[in-house]
Formats: sequence, structure tokens, C-alpha cells
Amino acid sequence: MTKIVTMRIDETVLERFMKFAKIENRSLSNFIETATLKYINEVEYVDDFEMKDILNDKELTAKLKKGSDDAKNKRGRFAEI
Repeated sequence: MTKIVTMRIDETVLERFMKFAKIENRSLSNFIETATLKYINEVEYVDDFEMKDILNDKELTAKLKKGSDDAKNKRGRFAEI
């Protein structure tokens, strides 16, 4: 289900959004949604190099496993997202 969102943005930013939306042959709304989702996906997930560093860090992986186990067993405090 789609929702209507109202936001305030600087006029120069709006002009840039509109320019890139036109280049990609998208509506302004679709461009903003697509660009935002692309950004979230890039920030939210680690790349192969970061994952290799994480998996090679034994102390970190042990802490992540403990945290995961604690969450499964409902130990600790949790923030609602």
C-alpha cells in the first residue's frame, strides 16, 4: 500500500532531483524512492571485503554469536525498531 509523504527540500536540491529523474525517465517520486532504496542497500549490507574482515576477526564473530544466542533466548534489553 502506498502512502503520501510531504517533505521540505531546498529548491536547488529539488532541481537536481528533477534533472536526474528526467535523465532516467522516471517520475520525481519514483526517482527519490529508487535513489533512497539504492542508498539504503549500499549502507545496510557489507561488501565482500568487509565480510572477509568480519569473518577473520575471531573476537568479533564470538561476540556476534553470543549476541545472536542472547537474542534467541530473550536475554538482555531490546530496542523496538
